[in-house]
Amino acid sequence: MELIEILEALNQTHGPSGDEGGVREKIEELARPFADEIVTDTLGNLIVHKKGAGPWMMLAAHMDSIGFIVTHIEKEGFLRVGRLGGISPKEAAYAPVRFKNGVQGVFVPEEKADFSKLKLDECFIDIGAANEAEAKTLVQVGDTCVYDGPVRVRGSRVTAPYLDDRLACAVLLCALEQIKEPAYNLSLVFTVQEEVGLRGARTAAWWVDPDICVAVDVTDVDDTPGSEKNGTARLGGGAAIKVMDSSVICHPQVVAKLEEIAKSQSIPIQRDIMRSGGTDAGAIQNAHYGVKTGGISIPCRYVHTPAETADLEDARACVRLAAALIQAEAPCP
Repeated sequence: MELIEILEALNQTHGPSGDEGGVREKIEELARPFADEIVTDTLGNLIVHKKGAGPWMMLAAHMDSIGFIVTHIEKEGFLRVGRLGGISPKEAAYAPVRFKNGVQGVFVPEEKADFSKLKLDECFIDIGAANEAEAKTLVQVGDTCVYDGPVRVRGSRVTAPYLDDRLACAVLLCALEQIKEPAYNLSLVFTVQEEVGLRGARTAAWWVDPDICVAVDVTDVDDTPGSEKNGTARLGGGAAIKVMDSSVICHPQVVAKLEEIAKSQSIPIQRDIMRSGGTDAGAIQNAHYGVKTGGISIPCRYVHTPAETADLEDARACVRLAAALIQAEAPCP
């Protein structure tokens, strides 16, 4: 499948933190023709193994997304919710949402709320129910919902909810399809609960026990008006090789190897430094006696909003870089 086709398939699945079953099933379906073994660990991480002769490499992308969880159903039929991951009420205001069972609604601020200081408990979800009884026939306390929006493509630019991190999952699936002879024993790991504290990556790293790991995720950018310069990457600049973020300082040998491969393959790259925010790399780095860890990042605007935006050419550069790393003649030491 093409990168955009995989992204569209994943975008239709349900997979907020802690409720990733739908996206896990779709990724397993897409990966199975190219894998030697697929297992799901205790926490729900999907581990796709491809046999090789070298040391053990783990490539990780998280399959969970931010979302909402129903905490109360009011007598008028409106839903009060908690957050799953880093949701800003201001950025979510008036966004359409959908539940796993297909029920749709909209996330709405109260009219009296001060929008400049909007809090989650000043917002509700309207699913069109006339009252509490009708609402309870549609959803229950504990049900989860996510942003409901299509994948939109204009030229090489793509906008959709949950490019973080479904686009990186698509990158790994495309790279898996291209691999002929891996230079490593390879585990592609699609992790759970990254958005609520890198939880899945922590247990997956102990399960796989890799020698080397590369986390694949989106990264913040410095290419929009009024940028606060939290990140260094720019859309259209190529694959972003992570140097550090608030969760990890990447191993210099992994950074150097990625840059060497990119140069030899004429893959466009840029360096990725984020002043805040982290990835699965932060949890994986500390597993067992430590793991040589790096990152391949996809520049992304408007992260954690319903309209995340990236460049497909950057994502394709990430596919090329990941596939080349896995098949490198001289594996990373």
